[in-house]
Amino acid sequence: MMYMGEYSHSIDAKGRTTVPAKLREALGEGFVVTKGLDRCLWMLDAERWEKIEQMVQELPMTLKEARVFARFMIGGACEGEMDKQGRLLLPANLREYAGLTKDVIFVGTGGRVEIWDKDSFYSQEAEDDITAVTMALEGKGYRF
Repeated sequence: MMYMGEYSHSIDAKGRTTVPAKLREALGEGFVVTKGLDRCLWMLDAERWEKIEQMVQELPMTLKEARVFARFMIGGACEGEMDKQGRLLLPANLREYAGLTKDVIFVGTGGRVEIWDKDSFYSQEAEDDITAVTMALEGKGYRF
């Protein structure tokens, strides 16, 4: 599944946010919300989540990095459940991790959806030098 686009929404006093209709349809019934990199949340459909779980299962738990990653990715996860209005309840621990208080941005990034605090997303985006990022990726063998 390919997710794309940016969508602005807000979080209500109960910690709920409306998932954009296009993303709701693409995510389907079974999806997971977890901590993502860069202090955002990741929403992953069931198929992609199963791949991450399998990868974590295959990591040698004798490596500290494997244990830390498992705690971060799996320990921080919850099943995504939307109500009839398409609202998703984000647990307090995930809201706190990503600094989500009021205004959020849903960003489709190909294989996942990211949920960002609006101010954090735009300040991070302004700081990223996309030319430098692209050149660094090309230096690692990726071509655009």
